[in-house]
Amino acid sequence: MGEPTTTQRSGPVVLHGIEGLRERAGGDIGTSSWRTVEQAQIDLFAKLTGDEQWIHVDPARAEAGPFGTTVQHGFLTLGLATGLLWEVCTVEGFGVVLNYGLNKVRFPSPLRVGSRIRMHVALADVRELAGGAEAVYRLTYEIEGEPKPCCVADLVFRYYS
Repeated sequence: MGEPTTTQRSGPVVLHGIEGLRERAGGDIGTSSWRTVEQAQIDLFAKLTGDEQWIHVDPARAEAGPFGTTVQHGFLTLGLATGLLWEVCTVEGFGVVLNYGLNKVRFPSPLRVGSRIRMHVALADVRELAGGAEAVYRLTYEIEGEPKPCCVADLVFRYYS
């Protein structure tokens, strides 16, 4: 199977300080590269978290299950957010970057092993804080060839001087 056609880019979009964040507020920033869902990563995540439910780690049983194969944990998908975000954009001009949390997370579609995903990033909101800024990134994880995303989330970062 060939790679989907994508726009070639030289690296992440670089936003410069609070002004750079404000300029992009309310708009799309970009899309990550494609990632393939691998059983080995699912198994490792299951061991690390103790979530070894059969729909994630038992390919034979999962074949007869509701999805026809194993599926990636939603929290593993969500855990990719920061790395994929930094692939799409970085923010310069601050000394400290903090992952402040999530406002909303949903897993509308199962993410089957062997699927390919990528993350679309929009900057939903920006607000100034004393000594910094807060940015809310709207993340949508697309599954190649599927109509519904496997994850949508609002990720909140705080930036301080």
